[in-house]
Amino acid sequence: MKINVLTLFPAMFAGPLDESIIKRARKKGLLDLKVHDLRDWTHDRHRTVDDRPFGGGPGMLMKPEPVFEAVESLRQRDETKVIFLSPAGRKFDQQIARELAQQKGLLLVTGHYEGFDERLRRALADDELSIGDYVLTNGALPAMVVIDAVTRLLPGVLGDDESSRDESFSHGLLEYPQYTRPAEFRGMKVPEVLISGNHAEIEKWRREQAKLRTKERRPDLLKPDNANL
Repeated sequence: MKINVLTLFPAMFAGPLDESIIKRARKKGLLDLKVHDLRDWTHDRHRTVDDRPFGGGPGMLMKPEPVFEAVESLRQRDETKVIFLSPAGRKFDQQIARELAQQKGLLLVTGHYEGFDERLRRALADDELSIGDYVLTNGALPAMVVIDAVTRLLPGVLGDDESSRDESFSHGLLEYPQYTRPAEFRGMKVPEVLISGNHAEIEKWRREQAKLRTKERRPDLLKPDNANL
């Protein structure tokens, strides 16, 4: 997959995108990731990317000219999905991550100041995403979240592709409790079923525990037919 990021703060991406799973995906050639400075598409001495909103009000808005030029330069016809990161977008979740992982290319456009000139949304955005109901300084961190969530779903990125299928939210539930050695630590024992060797019972226990944990911690995730679990 090819992911381009358009931002005013390219330096923010250097650390997180050069570590762990994303680093390995890039080294293996499974992810082609490039971060671009929006100011490279400005043409004035001050490299201006913002201006005051018509009608008055606080703050500044992202100007249309540099964003239009940048997106038109980076987008590949019919192969790149343009996504704006903004508090006004639909809330990002695991299902959306799976959808994006099927794309050939993504262009993530990160906001700043008071947001985007509305013409940018109407003319350029294929989708608009938010990572939660709170306000951040800019869209760099949300872009990193989307990149991380999508990258781990690409074939071959994880050592075992089944790992991503059993994680929290993959089936609409939180992940079941997990344990490793030793079987007993400071009086706390691993559930007997997990060391029984009975794989059918283990799978049943895991399903039940996933439902119980979801009911206790995130009941909003449960579908109506699971409400009585």
